[in-house]
Amino acid sequence: MFLYTFIFMAYHSSRWIPRHQRLKFQIVNAVFTALVLVPQFYVMGRPKSSRYCRQPLLNNLSASIAFSFIASGFAVIFTLIDPVPQSLWASYHVFGLLSFGHGVCTAILTLTAAACAKTTPELYYMSLILTVASVFSTGNMHFL
Repeated sequence: MFLYTFIFMAYHSSRWIPRHQRLKFQIVNAVFTALVLVPQFYVMGRPKSSRYCRQPLLNNLSASIAFSFIASGFAVIFTLIDPVPQSLWASYHVFGLLSFGHGVCTAILTLTAAACAKTTPELYYMSLILTVASVFSTGNMHFL
């Protein structure tokens, strides 16, 4: 759900900037996207991440990377297009539902994978970070 929040914040932050200067805001989008994607790719590339773990944390990380790419695309489109078409808003909200489901799955997989902290520590802790981010952002979306 934190990716849904990322798109939401990018859209509303960009609306404070005049239209002709919004392209400069894409640098901020690129930095936030890098902050989300680089650690995930780093953990995916670690040799310890491919070790055996009872829970499919590596598959979940792959799904998280795919969701991150989709979210970065939404963030770019939402900051450049004015007004945003209703069909794009609808697809954004469907993405939010899928992101929420992914967050729930991540939380369940992480809570049941305590033994994986010894065999695949980087993967387990990345999953734990994604779980905390998802739970925190789900609570924040209630107040936004």
